[in-house]
Amino acid sequence: MTSNIAQAPDSKTNSEPRMIQMLTPEGDRVSSGEYDAFAAELTDDDLRNFYRDMVLVRRVDAEGNALQRQGQLGLWAPLLGQEAAQIGMGRALRPQDFVFPTYREHGLAWCRGVQPETLLGMFRGQNHGAWDPQENRFHTYTIVIGSQALHATGYAMGISLDGDVGTGDIERDSATIACFGDGATSQGDVSEALTFAGAFHAPVLFFCQNNQWAISEPTSVQTTVPLFKRGEGFGVPGVRVDGNDIIAMYAVARASLDSVRAGHGPMLIEAFTYRMGAHTTADDPSKYRDAAVTEQWKAKDPISRLRAHLEKSGLADDGFFAEVDAEADTLAARIRKACMEMPEPDPAEIFDFAYAGEHSLVAEEKAAYLDYLDSFADTTDGGR
Repeated sequence: MTSNIAQAPDSKTNSEPRMIQMLTPEGDRVSSGEYDAFAAELTDDDLRNFYRDMVLVRRVDAEGNALQRQGQLGLWAPLLGQEAAQIGMGRALRPQDFVFPTYREHGLAWCRGVQPETLLGMFRGQNHGAWDPQENRFHTYTIVIGSQALHATGYAMGISLDGDVGTGDIERDSATIACFGDGATSQGDVSEALTFAGAFHAPVLFFCQNNQWAISEPTSVQTTVPLFKRGEGFGVPGVRVDGNDIIAMYAVARASLDSVRAGHGPMLIEAFTYRMGAHTTADDPSKYRDAAVTEQWKAKDPISRLRAHLEKSGLADDGFFAEVDAEADTLAARIRKACMEMPEPDPAEIFDFAYAGEHSLVAEEKAAYLDYLDSFADTTDGGR
């Protein structure tokens, strides 16, 4: 990694709130002050692996969009443009940390070992989140806007009660990560989560990916206060980071997670980024968004930015980039084939995961549902 690091512009010279940046859109390294030490941990291999992660996750996202358009998925929630925010956070985690995602955390899922085929199966209606949250330390996707912030805070309170924070043991001290977007900050659930987190000093890191749009409403009509400051009234300090800068994202996440795990209380990160595509495949952003602004954000693309840095620093050549592209092609073919060949799910399976054990009411409902399905059976073959 190049040692020629310029100083970032002094935030005191303008009215804009400070935003931590360590990699300019042109791929040049700049200093962020107190976070430089965390970025210094990164090796050349780490930077190349960041690039690989982002390219592969973007390809998964592209396949998800294509498969939905071809009728293979019921819905898809794109993350185009948010790869650096998610991979930077994901690679800063320790194995014992627990992530509570929204419905577009495909990059964080990648970092926690959830296979892309499993995500596609959920949007295809084949499963209801078919990974083990405890094994992956990654909760199932949350569709109800903002509710996962309460789940994460409650889990974090449990971590405190178990004594798994502030011990100094790097394999024991834990944090939970509550993921949400800018739109969710307008939900009461997020405010309630901040209240409990502050009052109970819970080891939770609130991770807001501000992609500028709550479906069709811009952030400017949701709040007049920068989102990273929203936690201050609850006793939750915040920081804004350039969400398209993976080096800054990693460094800020590392520093914040260390503080949370050490028992210093909750924190909030606002990753300032942009949703390049639609909110979901059911959305048409051209109806409410200025295409010229989207074009401006293309110049800040997180993958192009890191590639420029790798090239300028002599850390990667054309052979490396071609190898990553080839790996992305192989991954795309694999998950497309897996999606097309998924077997039809058992309709009765939905009842099997409501409770840890059998429940008389659920058993009664399951029996009634199976009887209902039997009513459509062809009496000539005697089966469903």
